[in-house]
Amino acid sequence: MSTLVIVIVGLAFLYDFINGMNDAANSVATVVATRVLSPFVAVLWAALFNFAAYFLFGLNVANTMGKGIIQPHVVEPWLVFSALLGASAWSYFCTHFGLPISVSHALIGGMVGPAWFAYGASSVVASGILNVVIFIFVSPLIGFVLGYLLMILIKHILKRVKPANVDSWFRALQLLSSALFSLGHGSNDAQKTMGIIAVLLFSTGYLGSEFYVPEWVAFSCYIAIALGTLTGGWKVIKTMGVNLTDLKPVHGFAAETAGAITLGMSAFMGIPVSTTHTISGSIMGVGVTRRVSAVRWKVAQNIIGAWILTIPMTMIISGLLYLLIRVFV
Repeated sequence: MSTLVIVIVGLAFLYDFINGMNDAANSVATVVATRVLSPFVAVLWAALFNFAAYFLFGLNVANTMGKGIIQPHVVEPWLVFSALLGASAWSYFCTHFGLPISVSHALIGGMVGPAWFAYGASSVVASGILNVVIFIFVSPLIGFVLGYLLMILIKHILKRVKPANVDSWFRALQLLSSALFSLGHGSNDAQKTMGIIAVLLFSTGYLGSEFYVPEWVAFSCYIAIALGTLTGGWKVIKTMGVNLTDLKPVHGFAAETAGAITLGMSAFMGIPVSTTHTISGSIMGVGVTRRVSAVRWKVAQNIIGAWILTIPMTMIISGLLYLLIRVFV
């Protein structure tokens, strides 16, 4: 394997680590905000189930990322390098300022930008991009609706139960819902990096004539995202778990369960959705069941603004970087 390919694979693992660091908030924000687990124990819990996804899910999302975003024949090492560097830079910037962006959409924008700038619109798989764009709006909406309905159902079932008992029960149940959401996070987000590494190896002739995701790539990506989750993006956790709305264990359970269902469906369908969008929508849906003003819409507005900017910004950063590299290489 050439030195350049090895360096780019290493950069992909670094990106996966940053992904876990930013998206730690998705898995642990509610369980930390409700004080069911301490921050350190919560990220340990999330990292464990991020990695456990390796043993439970297929590789549908990885295959979509490898073949369904840009045409494989335009992929070459410097394009992947530009995509990863641009996506990592934007993701780190947003993590530093506490913005829970979609790190996966950053990677998609990072791939599309160089391909489009250098080879034109025909180098992009239109149907794959359309699915991604649709689910920018659909996944948080599904999370919102599921979170809202689940919270209403729980309130109806437990309306005669003492609040102290409800709190006690859902402190335990939230461990389960947090684990399920972390599984969904691992099954979706780690696979995006797998797909990028696999298409790099395929385009450089290291996989032979047929595209597939090697086991060592899958295993390594799950380790990298789990380690990133273990570090925790604490500013993002505060934004998601405290600033967006006030949560109790029952609310955390409803939000995480709604998010886990949405991510599970998308993983089996092979659609690379944003775990950030999904859990944000779920938290908002749960918050609205108390009253509309229970959600801090100014914070939600900032989050949505970062969502909208992510793909265009990473397209521009990675695309310009790739054009600059091509001048000298």
